[in-house]
Amino acid sequence: MSKRLTGMVWRSMAESLLVSFLLFGVIIYFLHTYGYVKTFDSWQEGVKISLMLLGSVFIIGLFYGYWNGTRTARRLEQLGDTMLSLEKGNLSRSVPPMGADEIGQLGEQLNRIGKKWEEQVSSLQRLSNNNAQLAEKARYSAIMEERQRLARDLHDAVSQQLFAISMTATAVGRTFSKDIDKASRQIHLIEEMASVAQSEMRALLLHLRPVHLEGKRLAQGLRDLIKELQTKVQVDITLEMNEDLQLQKGIEDHLFRIVQEALSNALRHSKAAKLEIRLLVSEDSIRLTVRDNGVGFVLDEKKHASYGLVSIRERVNELGGFLNIVTAPGMGTKMEIRIPLTMETKGEETSG
Repeated sequence: MSKRLTGMVWRSMAESLLVSFLLFGVIIYFLHTYGYVKTFDSWQEGVKISLMLLGSVFIIGLFYGYWNGTRTARRLEQLGDTMLSLEKGNLSRSVPPMGADEIGQLGEQLNRIGKKWEEQVSSLQRLSNNNAQLAEKARYSAIMEERQRLARDLHDAVSQQLFAISMTATAVGRTFSKDIDKASRQIHLIEEMASVAQSEMRALLLHLRPVHLEGKRLAQGLRDLIKELQTKVQVDITLEMNEDLQLQKGIEDHLFRIVQEALSNALRHSKAAKLEIRLLVSEDSIRLTVRDNGVGFVLDEKKHASYGLVSIRERVNELGGFLNIVTAPGMGTKMEIRIPLTMETKGEETSG
């Protein structure tokens, strides 16, 4: 039991004792006023009986306060645990029956909220599945759009870098015989621009992959993606996932694109030497973690846009999931995604 709930039990005991003594005093006053209490034969007897009565009131009040406070604290703790589970995306946990008082009614209301939340997540995931089917029909149009986007990226990023390298190399030829130090600095600048262009190309390689899984299951699609990347980039990429991974098509398409975008971001910005991908499915949720040992960054709204995080967050929201990013300059980046599985999702997953 938490310190806050323990404090509530102590307050309940103190309040019960106070009420008990006040009630005892009122009763004794009225009994004495109307002559129901006789005068004691001696003061020793009066003190003895008074202490016995006060002791009885103290024990009864203390016991009742502890029982009532503990009972209330235990029920509130159950409500708190359920709310915490809902906050983390575990929709399968519900509040057990707690009676007909206000706390019991609050528990029933919390169960109704959890049920509605589960229905909304099911609706989001069902809509995502329908969108995936529609997207399959529009596959060729999506490929054309992807090619146009790649052409823009090549022009805006790599092409400009190569042009800058070309201009700097020309300048090196002119200054090499006149100013060796200046020529050395220009050569170093060419190396940096070439490294940036290489990072951009690494990221663009990811988008040369199919827009969708093309009939493959997610597990096979991710293995093929990682296998192809490892032949083209000098980054250690490890993949851990359930061997029997099989989900709704809409969920699999979204997860594939999320991993694809996360890898693209890491290759383009992180300067990482190692990437770890972990995709595990439990009874009530899907957990995706992408971690790199790169340079990290200061997380703010501008970085959400410049690092492509907006697209990832939108896909996670479409699945009714939760996204958490942990990063800092020089500390690498860790992206954690949790997507709840509802009863409807599980049923469709089994049938698929």
